[in-house]
Amino acid sequence: MYAIIETGGKQYRVKQGDLVQVEKLPGDVGAKVVFDRVLLLGGSADAPVIGRPLVQGAAVESEIVRQGRGDKITVFKFKKRKNYRRKIGHRQAFTELKVTSIRKA
Repeated sequence: MYAIIETGGKQYRVKQGDLVQVEKLPGDVGAKVVFDRVLLLGGSADAPVIGRPLVQGAAVESEIVRQGRGDKITVFKFKKRKNYRRKIGHRQAFTELKVTSIRKA
């Protein structure tokens, strides 16, 4: 069984046992996180359950594996003949989750 959840303004397809990197969530390693914004449930013998906009009563339970930061990217802005140059770096924070269970309604 799999589910499509929404968190941090993005959608993720998850199934039990998956490791997923999402936008940073508050909490320490080992803390439980429950996502109740489930958009779709599928993968069983039945037809997929599509939410309008959410599947009522469905939830995805997960556990925080680690908090981290992604690879550094360089942002360089340049305008020719204007003596304008800006160089900055950025590392996006993330939370890595392990999906422990998917509950139906």
